[in-house]
Amino acid sequence: MSNNRGLARYNLGDFQGAIDDYNRAIKINPKDADSYNNRGLARYSLGDKKGAIADYNQAIKIDSNYVFAYNNRGISRNNLEDSKGAIADFNQALKINPNYAEAYGGRGISRYQLGDKKGAIADYTQALRINPNLAPPYAGRGIARFELGDKKGAITDFNQALRINPNFAPAYTGRGVARYTLGDKQGAIADLQKAANLNLEQGKTDDYQQLLELIKKLQ
Repeated sequence: MSNNRGLARYNLGDFQGAIDDYNRAIKINPKDADSYNNRGLARYSLGDKKGAIADYNQAIKIDSNYVFAYNNRGISRNNLEDSKGAIADFNQALKINPNYAEAYGGRGISRYQLGDKKGAIADYTQALRINPNLAPPYAGRGIARFELGDKKGAITDFNQALRINPNFAPAYTGRGVARYTLGDKQGAIADLQKAANLNLEQGKTDDYQQLLELIKKLQ
């Protein structure tokens, strides 16, 4: 019961309320791997990445084949810049489920963070083969392609990401930068402004400020 209510609260963005419910669920059943995993997601959403990892560890201790907990721990590790630890988690998730598109996408981020752009592209491509309706791997592949000099290929990927999710700010940012380097200053500024507005709507004020400064420099 508490787990279900926790999920409902999480989906409504009430992360602290969700944590309270998962705490109750864990008290009733300390062997409930789902409650630990879900509490980890709520903690992560509140910025407590280390607390999230502790919960994913607990979920995995209870169920060593808990594929989502490995994937979620990989995401947290990526965000804490433990890219190698993240790769180990995504590898484990893929061992359990070789068709887990999100795990390929996550490992692509890890590889990119480690400077292996070609390896990142291979992982993003594999994620999209499994599930062509994921925006983040298109955007990730677009960034890697851009940095390897394939600007037009990058724009194609950013377009695909935005077709799937028209509110995906990183794809507007990436496409804006790519357009600018191809000489399309007007298109670049329009994309960066759209990205800035989306970041503001989504409460990402630091990203919003950085984009406004970038637009000023380009104008």
